[in-house]
Amino acid sequence: MIYLRSLLFSTGMLVSMVFFSLAGILLFLLFVPFPVRYRFTTQWGRFTIWWLKVTCGIDYRVEGRENIPEGPAIVFSKHQSTWETLALQQIFPPQVWVLKRELMWLPLFGWTMATLKPIAIDRSAGRKAVNKIVEIGTRRLRSGLWVVIFPEGTRVPPGETRRYGIGGAVLAEKSGYPVVPVAHNAGEFWPRRAFLKRPGTIRVVIGPPIESKGRTAAEINRLAREWIEQAMGRIARASTTAESGNGKRV
Repeated sequence: MIYLRSLLFSTGMLVSMVFFSLAGILLFLLFVPFPVRYRFTTQWGRFTIWWLKVTCGIDYRVEGRENIPEGPAIVFSKHQSTWETLALQQIFPPQVWVLKRELMWLPLFGWTMATLKPIAIDRSAGRKAVNKIVEIGTRRLRSGLWVVIFPEGTRVPPGETRRYGIGGAVLAEKSGYPVVPVAHNAGEFWPRRAFLKRPGTIRVVIGPPIESKGRTAAEINRLAREWIEQAMGRIARASTTAESGNGKRV
């Protein structure tokens, strides 16, 4: 049943992606204003999250919504799955994403993403990539958009961590906008590069904003990493306790 449910989900996700991508590109060619295009295109994420719950039994809950500041900020999120790339659009205000430029070359999906003002970088460019994040990211923040960054740079399996890149922290230092750390366990239910999805409830935890003014990029990165990884540990322990409790009841 898990295989059939996952197949049904993937089919619906693919078909809806083609529809929203074609429509999003058309809206761009018709010079429809960005706010309208953003609201329409991100409905695909909303549909996909809903379809995931219907077909695979995967829901989510968010803790710490009170920590979301009123003005624009930089989101530092754990990256385990495709799920958070869609869900963060529903949790936070209008946003742009820092991502590798190769994604822009993907037919339909990448082309549509390119119309939504992403910060596409060449990850092998080193300091030039960081400078691009700072330059474009600051403009996006000043225009009222949030910036979403996955500081580890790629999807990491549950229980593992990678070095946090410095680009997002430099953006925070130079722009003065706060960092909002986010931890979640989506990879336990929708693993990276995995076809099968496991039913359950994803837990998303939003931390208190990290003030960037008066702090160095290294300090901002350290504070964000410490909060996220400690929160990940708490989520993992709670998940283990819940599974153990369920086992005892059986």
